[in-house]
Parts: sequence; C-alpha cells; structure tokens
Amino acid sequence: MKLDENGDYMNNTINQIRFLDETAYKDTSIHKLNPITKVLVTFLYIVVVISYGKYDIERILPLFLYPILIFILSDLRAKPILRISLLALPFTLGIGIFNPILDKRVAANLFGILITYGWISFIMIIIKTLLTIIATFILIATTGIDKITKALIMLKVPKIFAVQILLTYRYIFVLTEEVLNTINAYTLRAPDKKGINIAFAGSLLGQIILRSFKRAQNIYNAMLLRGFNGEFCFQNNIEFRINDYKFIIFWSIFIIASRLFNIPKFLGLVLTGVIK
Repeated sequence: MKLDENGDYMNNTINQIRFLDETAYKDTSIHKLNPITKVLVTFLYIVVVISYGKYDIERILPLFLYPILIFILSDLRAKPILRISLLALPFTLGIGIFNPILDKRVAANLFGILITYGWISFIMIIIKTLLTIIATFILIATTGIDKITKALIMLKVPKIFAVQILLTYRYIFVLTEEVLNTINAYTLRAPDKKGINIAFAGSLLGQIILRSFKRAQNIYNAMLLRGFNGEFCFQNNIEFRINDYKFIIFWSIFIIASRLFNIPKFLGLVLTGVIK
C-alpha cells in the first residue's frame, strides 16, 4: 500500500469515528431516550450476546433484530458503523482461526459440504464480536460520549472510571491525528517511496508516541486552566419518560426471551405446521 493510500485510510478512519459524535445530535425517538435507558439495554444486550455457547448460532440469530431496528428508528447510516466495526475483525480472526483446524468433528452435511464444529465456533466468535461492537457504536452514535459518561456516573459507576472512559475516547482522536501527521510528513520527504522504510519504522513510532503524549499533556494543561479537578461536572437534569420505560421493558423481555428459548426453532415448527 502506498503512503498516500495509508494517509487516506487514516483520514477516513478519523472521519468515521467523528461520524459517531456528529450523529449523536440527531432528533429521533431513539436519540431522545434517556441515556441511562440506552446504557442499561446495551449492557444487557452485550452480556446476553457473550453468554451464548460457542455452537449456538441458531439461537443468537434473533438478536440481530436489535441493531437493525435501532438503525431504522434512529435514522443512522449503517455503512459507516459497519466499517468501523470491521476494524476489529483481524483480532477476531487471530483468536478463532485455529478452531476449524483443532475441532474437525462433523456437525452437519449441507449439500455435500461437511460443516465442522470448528467452523461453527469460529463463525460464532465473529458474530459475537460484531454484535457487541455494533451495539457499542450504536450507543455512542445515538447518545454521545458525554451523555454516556453522565449516565455511568448516575448509575453509581466510580467517577474515576467514567472519566477515564471519556478521556480515553477523546485520546483516540489525538493519537490517530498524530499518526496521520507523521505519515504525511514522511510522504513529503520521501514522495517516491511505496511504503515506510523498515529502518525508519522504529523512529517514526517513537515520534508518534512522544508527539501524542505531548499533545495530550497540552490538552490536560488546558483543562486544568479551565478548572478541571478530576471531577466530571454536569447538570442532574436527566429524567425518565414513558418511552424510556417502554424501551427498557420491551427490549429486556425480547433479549432475555431470545436467550432462554430457541426462537428460530419455534418459528420453524410453526411455519412447517408441526405446532398449530
């Protein structure tokens, strides 16, 4: 990959992350919900997704309904969020890539193609990862990191932990922008190079870390000058409305029911006439 392509990729990544902040100011029914409501439902959703067994692909399918409906009701563009979510795919592949090799027990024969338990567990890891990441990004895109932090504090999450989440999220922008600036600077000094010379890779990495630390320190000093003392101050004006209760009750029942019962199997029996 050429250096200018690397720069474009980093720039696109920054824009996609900023997209989450920009969409948090929309005026839809989902955006108007209490941040605590969305945090609680998202937390329940992630816990239930993680709790599924490694071969429960059929049972987990109903949980795809949650992100699909939220995308529709919140008027979110799915493509940018899916792109950001796919950034975690290499790590997921690294975790489960050996499953098909180590577990070769045959689970099914689909049109002459043998499907092993190893492949099922591998696909299940990918599904779990994507669902949890997409749910998290949907929460950020419909709420905003500031309101999420407020909600966490009101839920009695330790303030130091909540503020750390906020600052870490903001630091992502600092780090990615410094990486982009460093790549652009190297590109201007070596326009004919197709990639970063391995001899300079260590030096560039060190420069990125030092520059990002320095910029983060400058930002922190600016926060101190504005009166920041480690506390996250906000107005306690978040109220629950009837739609919040409806949202929590509906999705809690649906998510828990999806975990306790095999909904796809039940629907299959109904459609085939086994259950009338």
